Amino acid sequence: MPKIERLEKKIAWTISICLGICVLATAILTLWGKPLFDEYIFFAVVIITFPPAVLDYIDYRWKKSVDEHLPDLFRSIVQAQQTGMTLPQAVEEASKRHYGSLTGELRRMVAQMSWGLSFEKAFQSLSQRVDTTLTKRSVPLIVEASRAGGQIEKVFDPMGKFVQSTLMLRKERQTQIRPYLAVIYVAFFVFLVTIILLFKTFFVQMADIPIMGIAILTPEEAKKIFFHMSIIQAFFSGLIAGKMGEETMTAGLKHCVILLACGYIAFKFLL
Repeated sequence: MPKIERLEKKIAWTISICLGICVLATAILTLWGKPLFDEYIFFAVVIITFPPAVLDYIDYRWKKSVDEHLPDLFRSIVQAQQTGMTLPQAVEEASKRHYGSLTGELRRMVAQMSWGLSFEKAFQSLSQRVDTTLTKRSVPLIVEASRAGGQIEKVFDPMGKFVQSTLMLRKERQTQIRPYLAVIYVAFFVFLVTIILLFKTFFVQMADIPIMGIAILTPEEAKKIFFHMSIIQAFFSGLIAGKMGEETMTAGLKHCVILLACGYIAFKFLL
């Protein structure tokens, strides 16, 4: 997975929002009051959310790969130091191995040190570029240990164990939260089934029957309302799923796109 820079995310958001606004403006100017107007609103929402969702997922996989390879990096540094190497030499030796997404950033750090940048600043620069929670927690301790001197390998060994235990706890949490994510999806599909059954068994058959002197909604009016409800349900359910599963709202954009697509297909082919 390639690394996604913050600038790329901002560009994706800007372009997506501009395109979505253009689609929405086109719908308002040319399709106001027509059946296709609602579909244009749907496509505007998808255009706004889909590119950022893809980039956020790629960035999440990249950072996850970095965190998973941190214990291997620390273990390699400890092994190199046990042979008598200094800390910068140990990092340089460790950079010759493969650590997934972390490999390129580690070799860039080694290149910076070869240009004259100090070990502390190079490691801090690595932390800023990688920008993961575990890296931000680990690097300050490593920098302080390098300043204090002594047997620095005694810092890397427990640090690697700490990162490993943190990753295990994170996996356990994701395993425990998975049923709740399934509940969100099941609730949305139950919502869709309820709408379809209600539409076909009630609104279609009773469209021409007045009740209490007031006519029931026509099938087209009911379908329009249900379509709007499904878009709202899918969007906010996706955001909640992202917040529960990965602790960020932007992580829920991919769930939003999936639920929106399922809702659109259900309305397009079943109603």
